Amino acid sequence: MSNDLASEAQHLSLWNKWLTLADSQAPRKTLWFMISLISQGVLFLPMPALLIYYFNAPVFVLGITLVLFFINFIAGMGGSNIRTTLTLFAISIMAHLIMLLIFLL
Repeated sequence: MSNDLASEAQHLSLWNKWLTLADSQAPRKTLWFMISLISQGVLFLPMPALLIYYFNAPVFVLGITLVLFFINFIAGMGGSNIRTTLTLFAISIMAHLIMLLIFLL
């Protein structure tokens, strides 16, 4: 029986933990959509102007930001499930952090 527990513990990967977390947030789907929209609008949409004007970043940074914003917006307004909403929000956060690191360092 301990062999079964060990194999199940190994099977519980980071992706499975993420999906479990996302599923537990299903009752708060609207809240996560609003958090995504507010953070996108307040933190991420002004970022290309800052990067392009002060740090001479290429213009495609603006395109990446707009695409990520509209993907999050359409997914939330279209009624996608919580897994999709949170995953797209996490991808957007990671992409913007990577862009900041690339152009600020």
